[in-house]
Amino acid sequence: MNLSNIHHSEYPFSHWQFSECLGEEALNEISYSNIPGGERVYDGTRAADDTGNGVDGKLRLFVTKENHKNFPNLTKIINTLQTKALVEKISKLIHKDLSKSFVRLEIIGDKKGFWLKPHKDIPEKLMTMMIWANPYNELSDLGTDLYDKNFKLVKTIKYIHNSGYLFSSGQDTWHGLELKEIKKERRCIQVNYVSFKTDWPVENID
Repeated sequence: MNLSNIHHSEYPFSHWQFSECLGEEALNEISYSNIPGGERVYDGTRAADDTGNGVDGKLRLFVTKENHKNFPNLTKIINTLQTKALVEKISKLIHKDLSKSFVRLEIIGDKKGFWLKPHKDIPEKLMTMMIWANPYNELSDLGTDLYDKNFKLVKTIKYIHNSGYLFSSGQDTWHGLELKEIKKERRCIQVNYVSFKTDWPVENID
């Protein structure tokens, strides 16, 4: 995982964009891994829990100790994110202590009809990172939309293969995805450092 080609933006909130971050094998796992199927209820949230049922949450694919052998390259990314060197680097970058956090990685394949209303991440998400894989030549405007405090769309982080961004949760970090044309699938991974327990504590690897 390479975060050397990274640049910072302050508007509409502090975030970092990067490119050429993953190897081909990891990108292939993002692009072609089987994500649970089933009828989805797109309500502007990823878990479809806006009405309290959370039906789409049951179809989300997180890399865990139970299934990680199916995702050897993404597991290597998790292990890298657990290392002291990278934890300290990102902690300094976002000005937040990640030393007692846990890593969570989700493989995402958004299909036609998916959208996300403007929202802020929960405080337990200490850092959010999205990395795009675009095997189906989807349009670049399918990246994350950023909003100002008045919920005006002011920037779209482009959906470009092998690129991504990260930011730390805060009071002004409004982001989402307007309803746009998805021809086949919007593939990516969402990586978080979180304060709640997952299978991947950062303190296990020096």
